[in-house]
Amino acid sequence: MLTFQTLVLGAYQVNCYIVWEAGSQSCVVIDPGYTPQEVLETVSRLRLTVEAILLTHAHFDHVGGVMAIQQAAGCPVYLHPADQTMPEQLLKGSPHPGESLDAWLSKKILPADIHGYQEGDVLRLAGLTFTVLSTPGHSPGSVCLLSDGHIFSGDTLFAGSCGRTDLSGGDGRQIHASLRRLAALPGDYAVHPGHGNATTLEAERQTNPYM
Repeated sequence: MLTFQTLVLGAYQVNCYIVWEAGSQSCVVIDPGYTPQEVLETVSRLRLTVEAILLTHAHFDHVGGVMAIQQAAGCPVYLHPADQTMPEQLLKGSPHPGESLDAWLSKKILPADIHGYQEGDVLRLAGLTFTVLSTPGHSPGSVCLLSDGHIFSGDTLFAGSCGRTDLSGGDGRQIHASLRRLAALPGDYAVHPGHGNATTLEAERQTNPYM
């Protein structure tokens, strides 16, 4: 049975998900935000080890903690190739208070050895199976991750809304096509978005104006 813990991280209130099969000693971290210490402390408290980091897209508010967690856990990082070349300002966000412009510009927040995943790929991690669904629009490489009746939808689908498309690489037509694709999935799923409250796919089919 899929088990998870949600952490709401940082000023942008990113939903980070620590996900594992009940009884497993390892987990995956989906979208670790940019406050890695909280993620690492929670994983330690749960007595789990991080088997992989899965990214729904590469905007800085979702990926700023990747390097620290990967270095601590020695785990692979997965990201769609289309987001691996995202403009640096979107990867880095903006300088933190007290951070010099030179330090910000030189900052590297994603490791060099990222594993690319894309449409139809199946990952078996932490006792679970994750299927990758390509859902561009919020960013070119946005994906949703399906596992055991759950969708981790990143910034593609929110409760009652969807991700913005006015950032570099965003595309309104693409995100609407991605939402239609999600709406057409058979059956119902628990939906865990990148921000805001959890929902269900059926509830969004019935009430979300963007679907």
